[in-house]
Amino acid sequence: MGDAQMEEGDNTREIEVAPALIAVDPAQRSVAVAVGSDLRVYDLIGDCPVSLVDDSAKPFHSDSIRAIRYDASGKLFVSAGDDKLVKIWSTDSWFCISSVCCEKRVSAVAVSNDGLFVCFADKFGVVWVVSLKGDAENQALADKKAAPMLAHYCSIITSLEFSPDGRFIVSADRDYKIRVTVVPKNPLDGAHEIQTFCLGHSEYVSCLDFIHSPDYPHGLLISGSGDSTVRLWDVTLGSLLDTCEIGSKAELSATDGIEEDPCHAVTDLCTCPNGTSVALAVQSLKGIMLLNCNLSAKTLSMAKVVLVEGETLIPTSLGTSLSEGLLWMVTGISKLQGFDHSSLARVRAVSFPEDDGRDAEPVLLRDDEIPGGQKLLERLQGSVSIGNDVFLAASEALKTSMRSLLIKKQYSDEKREFRKRTRNDRKLKH
Repeated sequence: MGDAQMEEGDNTREIEVAPALIAVDPAQRSVAVAVGSDLRVYDLIGDCPVSLVDDSAKPFHSDSIRAIRYDASGKLFVSAGDDKLVKIWSTDSWFCISSVCCEKRVSAVAVSNDGLFVCFADKFGVVWVVSLKGDAENQALADKKAAPMLAHYCSIITSLEFSPDGRFIVSADRDYKIRVTVVPKNPLDGAHEIQTFCLGHSEYVSCLDFIHSPDYPHGLLISGSGDSTVRLWDVTLGSLLDTCEIGSKAELSATDGIEEDPCHAVTDLCTCPNGTSVALAVQSLKGIMLLNCNLSAKTLSMAKVVLVEGETLIPTSLGTSLSEGLLWMVTGISKLQGFDHSSLARVRAVSFPEDDGRDAEPVLLRDDEIPGGQKLLERLQGSVSIGNDVFLAASEALKTSMRSLLIKKQYSDEKREFRKRTRNDRKLKH
């Protein structure tokens, strides 16, 4: 999500960097990693790399990919990013069935639970929707156009999630807000009914996920933020159920060395295979942090930290397969300056053994224990072995770029007026 770009309207722009992303098929039939503009997929059933097919363009993306996602069935996969393209793939053939143009760079994607609508958010704060109704499987969709669905009014949208029952779409932004919107019968007509706002974070909201519960068909919402907290919400009321401060725990487990400005922003989170734990990726943390969610008490509590020993692996993205009991993580960056490896990635996985007593400890798998083994790593990483100093530099570069992108800048009145005069988003007013 982070990049080192200058604001639009400035005369110069720095080299942009982007974090590596990972997504896992719900049934763990395949795993996808995006590094920069490169999209890499490994077929776990066939135990082989996937060859993507896209008649519209080569390369498939021309700039950094900022969001990748499987739908709930695993039949669709969506990739989108800085080239202002949203690509929808059929996972049966890995053929691109649609390539949708956006007016702004894309920052987040979501697929409706029935697989009929793809939503994506841009860096101007607008959520767009594309209908897949009437699609013939594996056939290209002709002239698909996106319609505006809702807007956050000039704030970068960082995350999109549909509630488990499909009733709501939840969007988070740079301005500390979480908006819960009622999904209309026809999303192409726009979503005009706001259910509520979830307010309480004191920095940008970086990530969202839902915990499923039989007592809550709409799910309980989990949010992570740059304020070093994870929060639990009831989305029907917008009520804050619990807050877990992770800063002190992250401080004790952070990377070696003294940081002048320690930052423990939550960069990603996802529900773990046991259904009641939440895994966190935290800036400066070499591993993942696990929280327990007590559904009956509606509380969050610190469970443990799973450290990756022997290497500098600070995850940039997390993915899970609830059916197979594995949590996947990736660290990496694109366009890293000053090193031989300008784009790099490292993939690891954590197993959650089945245990009725819930006392089983999560296990960090060795490379040869990961499904697909070395063949998978060679495909998803591009290289099996990269020095720790490179990954440490990548972590620092991503930390700087995320702050540049998501922490709001203060401008003088003169500078503010200049930016208004030189903005290039006028076409949105048509």
